[in-house]
Amino acid sequence: MFVATPLREQLARVQGDRLRVLVVGAGVAGLTLAQALRAGGLHPVLLERAADHADSGYMLALMPLVEPALRLAGVREAYRARSVRFHRYVLHGRHGQRLRGYAIDSLLSRYGEYRGIARGELMQALAEGGAAVSYSSTLQSLRQTPAAAHAVLREGDATLEGEFDAVVLADGLHSASRELLLPAEQVSTFDCSWGGWVAWMDSDAEYADRGDEIWGSDFFVGVYPVLGRAGVFVGGHRDDTRAGPRAFVAHIRRQLRHADERMLRALAAVASSDDAPYFWKLTDIRSAAWAVQRTVLLGDAAAGFVPTAGIGAGMAMESAGVLAQRLLAADAGGVAVVLRDYEHTQRPRVEAAQDNSRALTKLMCRRSPALAAMRDVVARFVTLKAVLGPIRKLLESAPG
Repeated sequence: MFVATPLREQLARVQGDRLRVLVVGAGVAGLTLAQALRAGGLHPVLLERAADHADSGYMLALMPLVEPALRLAGVREAYRARSVRFHRYVLHGRHGQRLRGYAIDSLLSRYGEYRGIARGELMQALAEGGAAVSYSSTLQSLRQTPAAAHAVLREGDATLEGEFDAVVLADGLHSASRELLLPAEQVSTFDCSWGGWVAWMDSDAEYADRGDEIWGSDFFVGVYPVLGRAGVFVGGHRDDTRAGPRAFVAHIRRQLRHADERMLRALAAVASSDDAPYFWKLTDIRSAAWAVQRTVLLGDAAAGFVPTAGIGAGMAMESAGVLAQRLLAADAGGVAVVLRDYEHTQRPRVEAAQDNSRALTKLMCRRSPALAAMRDVVARFVTLKAVLGPIRKLLESAPG
């Protein structure tokens, strides 16, 4: 459960800690880190720009990469209770025809479970047992010295100051605090010019552990299992999606000759949503450096992901767990060295995963009937081992 806590109260608690930590951003990465530090006996100050955690967001498929962080935070069972096993994956051709099915977790079981979860459910799982957070709060300025990091914070109309041994900036892809650490030219953007809508639909027992995707000639449709329902993503080039979800879904329907009932219901969920469905631009960022003195970037603020490989949230949680372990073992005087070492070991790993997501995006985000036809032919012969090759490498080399 999230516990809305006055910022002044959090600042008072952290003063008694042997390591005073400020976490900016209570999204997946920041919350995972804060809860792991709390499980280790610290009282990190956790800020969130938004007024609450009401937004349920989108669906996530999480690799076994997340399990060490979940165990460290003491919420593994809460996570399992709010998620479902993601066992089967079915790939459909450009006209909706079934090309190939995979038991997608069969090659991952030795590392742990591959599970589907709604972002809102993940946040609630991470907050199991209580998560103090100061809402409507931001980092206004940051001054670092060899002895401490001095932060000016704002909560509503009030301005407060705090002194910290470590500051973690985890406020997302469009981080407002990152500019306090890095000049704009040290943050690069990747944009494939595609985007799409996220919606939800009812599921049933037959599909409770199954995901489906259609890679079309100028569109993409994905359906992914979460607890009690399924998440839907329908996307295409942003020039094509400007007409709106109903028009774009109609465009897709005209190309589908063999679509099954589930995929048709997924399209209907986007086209007939009572509320305007959330539109997700497929862009990411990469920061040229993560650690500067006593401050470090984490999660999407350091390296955001396009969702094509389904690995971004998992890498953010893995990174949060690794960083938490380093900070829990650190003393105040050694923080700068610990953060540099964390970046040295974790950044190449995260960027390799990001490269894989970008490569898949370049393959998916094309408007070419010829390429789509070629993909359909090749997909029939691609083995599961080949599909999961990059992911298995990450799992095999996961931090101990």
